[in-house]
Amino acid sequence: MADKQHLYLVDGSAYIFRAYHRLPPLTDPEGTPVGAVYGYTTMLWKLADDLDKADGPTHLAVVLDKSSHSFRNEIYDQYKANRPPPPEDLVPQFPLIRDATRAFSLPMIEEENVEADDMIASYARAAAAKGWDVTIVSSDKDLMQLVGPGGDGHGAIDMLDTMKNARIGVSEVEEKFGVGPDLVGDVLALMGDSVDNIPGIFGVGPKTATKLIQEHGSLTSALDAAPEMKKSKLKERLLEHRADAELSRILVTLKEDCPLPIAIDDMKLDGIAPGPLAAFLEKHGFTSLLRRLDAGNGSPDRANELNPAKADTHGADASPEGNRQPLPEFPAIDRSAYETVQTMERLEHWITQCEQAREIAVDTETSALDAMQADLVGVSLATGPNHACYIPLAHGGSDMFAEKPEQVGFDEALAALKPLLESDAVLKIGQNIKYDLNVLSRYGINVAPIDDTMIISFDLDAGRGQDGIGGGHGMDELSERHLGHTPLTFKEICGTGKKQIPFGEVPLDKATEYAAEDADVTWRLHQHLKPRLAIEGGSRVYERVDRPLVPVVAMMERNGIKVDRTRLARLSEEFATETARLEQQIHELAGEEFTVGSPKQLGDILFDKLGYKGGRKGKSGQFSTDQAVLEKLSGQGADIADKVLEWRQLTKLKSTYTDALQQAINPHTGRVHTSYSLVGAQTGRLSSTDPNLQNIPIRTPIGRQIREAFVPEDGNVLLAADYSQIELRLAAHMADVDTLKDAFAKGEDIHNRTAQEMYGAVDRDTRAQAKTINFAILYGISRWGLAGRLGVEPDEAQAMIDRYFQRFPGIQRYIAETLESVRERGYSETLFGRKTWFPRIDSKNQAERQGSERAAINAPIQGTSADIIKRAMVRMMPALEDAGLGHVQMLLQVHDELVFELPESDVASASPVIERVMADAALPAVDLSVPLGIEIGTGPSWDAAH
Repeated sequence: MADKQHLYLVDGSAYIFRAYHRLPPLTDPEGTPVGAVYGYTTMLWKLADDLDKADGPTHLAVVLDKSSHSFRNEIYDQYKANRPPPPEDLVPQFPLIRDATRAFSLPMIEEENVEADDMIASYARAAAAKGWDVTIVSSDKDLMQLVGPGGDGHGAIDMLDTMKNARIGVSEVEEKFGVGPDLVGDVLALMGDSVDNIPGIFGVGPKTATKLIQEHGSLTSALDAAPEMKKSKLKERLLEHRADAELSRILVTLKEDCPLPIAIDDMKLDGIAPGPLAAFLEKHGFTSLLRRLDAGNGSPDRANELNPAKADTHGADASPEGNRQPLPEFPAIDRSAYETVQTMERLEHWITQCEQAREIAVDTETSALDAMQADLVGVSLATGPNHACYIPLAHGGSDMFAEKPEQVGFDEALAALKPLLESDAVLKIGQNIKYDLNVLSRYGINVAPIDDTMIISFDLDAGRGQDGIGGGHGMDELSERHLGHTPLTFKEICGTGKKQIPFGEVPLDKATEYAAEDADVTWRLHQHLKPRLAIEGGSRVYERVDRPLVPVVAMMERNGIKVDRTRLARLSEEFATETARLEQQIHELAGEEFTVGSPKQLGDILFDKLGYKGGRKGKSGQFSTDQAVLEKLSGQGADIADKVLEWRQLTKLKSTYTDALQQAINPHTGRVHTSYSLVGAQTGRLSSTDPNLQNIPIRTPIGRQIREAFVPEDGNVLLAADYSQIELRLAAHMADVDTLKDAFAKGEDIHNRTAQEMYGAVDRDTRAQAKTINFAILYGISRWGLAGRLGVEPDEAQAMIDRYFQRFPGIQRYIAETLESVRERGYSETLFGRKTWFPRIDSKNQAERQGSERAAINAPIQGTSADIIKRAMVRMMPALEDAGLGHVQMLLQVHDELVFELPESDVASASPVIERVMADAALPAVDLSVPLGIEIGTGPSWDAAH
């Protein structure tokens, strides 16, 4: 037994709702909903495992709410009256969650008419009085009243927020509330709580509540001082609502003397019997957890009954509903096995081993996140499980007098690594390896051939709710999902905030654990994920589309694009002047000055003062003023709504583009280098960040002004090559619509043809409606959505949809067959085999279900479009090089468009090459029944090239 007893009290009720809201709908083999049960089980398991690795508890219990009634309802009948009933599919999971707790052989405390918080408070105080330390596993603000010294027994009480992996002590409570734990209840009483329907004092928020308690020392003193305060709204509220505050103080006070149904000593952790847990996991189909249990990975408690040897372990499967392939058997991750390579002799030894291994994981450590400006600090390599090393290259303080650890010379090490990293005989595996390619390229190393575990995961599981935890493809998520292992985080190694240090200043032992672990985990993930490609049909899109695209996109990021700083600065000034003018006009229309950017103030002006109809308040109690609301008001003739919409667009464009782009200019290259993500959009489209160059408005005058600032170097021009109506062309092919295919084959205006088919006549209005309907139908739009876009009644919109389907029955058949297929298989598929999963396609939640249906209708079309332009990008530079135009630079990919920079004299010879590559990009894998139209333009700016 430990010298001092340490009781952990788990707020199980909070776990339940956190698990439910994080997870997609899952069912067990009997069809019972178990999403929350699975999440609860994994969270409880992770907690036990984390505590096992730390000091760990000597005693532990889970506390649950048994009923919604307590003594507080007798005091105030409106207590928690506004809480909605639990979701329909959560109700049958409550008893299963209790079964899960019992399966862990953990004490479970739940008492009729007593809230879990009160039981936690009573146990915490009782244990602290015995001299025990107590940790409450929760982030509930009410429980923060308990934090601090526990009583005469000298036991202390703290909290553990598992979401943030952070301890909450007295200082953290003071930082959050501005007062100590003993006064938290006073602050809460003033604030009230809309969730629990605790009244508080109307209009008093956290800051005001804290200030009052700080100034007066207690709730009672603050209320007593109100009559002497200067006349103000606050004074009136304190006087008028004193009784509410005093009632609230009673309601937020935790009951600390509840009878204890289980003796504290009986909560001792004596080990968890594996039998009941295994039976529970098997019954509910939690195969990944069962596999982890069988392997002894992630022990649920420090007694090691579930972890007898920790010798052999393997990862979890992709999802309870997904991949069921057997996993490679690997030993548990052992950071102590990694080597710090500090001599040339050891580096040469590792290089030889890597050459013999033929497949190695590679990772770089750098000084910054921006690959175009980050300095290389070190390189890690892995050739097998626990066989990994870290090669420090630039460790030591930045000060020239700082002591440098022993490490191989920078240039000497890179010269030795270059042949290995460029060798065709050795596959280099990375997690988001594009970043590493760009970093190493700056040092003259062109890494090839490559595999990327992040992209393999995306090509297998885009959209899938993996193991009930989500579908992210970052290394930490993949490691937890597939390997059952939580890697070290950058924050753990380098710290946070003002105390954060550069990676180059991290001691080598810690740096090695972190860096080599990344390579080790990446190697293991590759061993698990790569075989699934062939088994699950992902090889085609990975090998033919995404893998060859990685170095192409890396090259485009390095190329960057020049922007005219002077032009941007002038636009920023113009936008600032215009927004000031609009603000003045808005104030005149409002009849008073207010903060236009404040949704609350704007809502009060529009609906309370000006009296416009249609205002709706959200949970916060303020009116919604989102774009849809303002556009509706604009349609009703509200000039102020027009002005606010214009003001918002200008301020957003100014902050997002004209100001931000100036800051984004790389000081070394004079160009802007965006970062493309190959896994950022579920359908496979590339996404652009830092800065985002894909959301600049295309058709507005202001958007065109911003595009005018994107320019070539002197003597060059920009060339923009755009697929024309590619999604409509693909829809015509995939839905086999002869009318549309005929129109595209003849080069007709497709919107004119649609207008002719639907209305029997083509004019400006019918063509505009036809264009809207053409695109809206492909996004599975509803009658209400189409009505909103066209400004008609829903019945009229439905009639348009019906007429469209009558004229183009192939589209309706495509939609029906696509939805039927997705419901049956769980995913949609592009013409190139890219899968997009839709785990909520049969959700009982109407909004979730309809959202999934709309996305499922469009995903095969939009995804195929993305695949085609990616194939064009992969083929583009080899084709240009074959034509003697290797100096042409491909700079940007934006939606269906590619942007190039080239000498003006080469436009005539480059244009047909670019057009041919784009037009034939689907071949030979897919032979489309419609031609792909390409529009090419050139000019002295991006805008002029359109």
